[in-house]
Amino acid sequence: MKAPTRLLGLFAAPLLLAALNVHAETIRVAIGTQDATINCATGGLLIRELHLLDKYLPHTGKYANVTYDVQWQNFTSGAPITNEMIAGKLDFGVMADFPGALNGAAFQKAGKHSEFITVLSGSIDGSGNGIVVPLDSPLNSIADLKGKTISVPFASTAHGMLLRAIKAQGWNPDTDVNIITQAPEIAGSALKSGKIDAHADFVPYAELFPYRGYARKIYDGAQSRTPTFHGSLVDVDFAQKYPEIVVAYLRAAIEANRLIAENPEQYSLLIEKVTGIEAPVDYLYHGPLGVQTRDLTWKPEYRQAVATAIDTLKLLKKTDVDLDPKTFVNDTYIRAAFKASGLDYDAALKNYAPQPLVANDAKTGKPIGDVHDVAQVWFENEARVRTYTEPGEAFTAIGAAGSSVKVRAVYVRDHDSGLKLFAPHAWYVKDAHGSLTAFLLKSNADAFAQRTSGTVADFAAVSGTASQALALH
Repeated sequence: MKAPTRLLGLFAAPLLLAALNVHAETIRVAIGTQDATINCATGGLLIRELHLLDKYLPHTGKYANVTYDVQWQNFTSGAPITNEMIAGKLDFGVMADFPGALNGAAFQKAGKHSEFITVLSGSIDGSGNGIVVPLDSPLNSIADLKGKTISVPFASTAHGMLLRAIKAQGWNPDTDVNIITQAPEIAGSALKSGKIDAHADFVPYAELFPYRGYARKIYDGAQSRTPTFHGSLVDVDFAQKYPEIVVAYLRAAIEANRLIAENPEQYSLLIEKVTGIEAPVDYLYHGPLGVQTRDLTWKPEYRQAVATAIDTLKLLKKTDVDLDPKTFVNDTYIRAAFKASGLDYDAALKNYAPQPLVANDAKTGKPIGDVHDVAQVWFENEARVRTYTEPGEAFTAIGAAGSSVKVRAVYVRDHDSGLKLFAPHAWYVKDAHGSLTAFLLKSNADAFAQRTSGTVADFAAVSGTASQALALH
């Protein structure tokens, strides 16, 4: 009788394991990203490429025997992400305030619900959106656009910026300008061929097109003083069923945010490798004092951006749904993720500072205290960006390095707003001592020069041999 007993014992464990496996659950976690919208990187691209979600997905309690089927899908805009979420093919989506509001409205119209669960990157002033013109255009400001043809991706956050900017001029958007819809990839060709007078767009195109050498920025969204952001949404049905997974996703976003803050050059190069968008443009956003602030907290200004988006979309007759921004934004999960990561959400909520610049002057070696007019140089053969106290020092360093040493990018700051700019596309005021002050707009440079008895010049005039050495447009 002992032999059959031993045989039963041999078969018992595999049978028990097989029984458990029959009841094991496979949970799909499907995330829609916008890789080319580079300020979304911490909610998509970096999490995927660095396998950060795997670190935080729960494996205890009700998740003890779970198998995860993590799916990533990349899109060029928010609208198709919304379509896939409504169809039940995506659980999370990453997009801006305007398409995010459309997402919430579309869910509600379908008898479902989605929620904005975190901000990823944004600007309480509106930086990130912008208006560009062809490189050789005589237009220098938005005031020059009356009667002109301006393209923009309709129902995008840039569309909202454009309408507000036109309203601020006292113009009628239906009669004083000709607004047409155009996707970024089409607009690039239209700018090159001069088929449009101007193009308004979102991250990163108002910086990317000038960097590639066929456009010039004449208006930055910060001039509108209207908050804008990109963030993450979740299907409420999924979130209520698997709240721990939502927190896991947000913990991965928090880690991605920390990593790119610690080494923006390294991860800007990774973003370039994945998207083809040049690392200097990525660094312009994600490096210290960047165009936007990576911020995972629901500041009042970002909540207001959601409300503004809903109102504007109704004005554009893009939706007739009454979406309540108070319930559409849910900070429960991001607060839980902060707590699980050992971080103070309320302290972060009060912090409005951009990614800080902590650096020594590359010329003197001394710590830089006043960052108001700093300049930075990213040499192609160096892993880290150099920092100088003012633009003239940076240009001198480039000239001294010689034409054989390629430069990825040179950055300066707009003296009035603090906006980070590519040096070749700025205007400069030279004072009696030879020091340089940078500006986005020529009109602002002219006004500053008049107050300080300085002279206004473009990059070629003030940079000397540096302009010849630059390996950029």
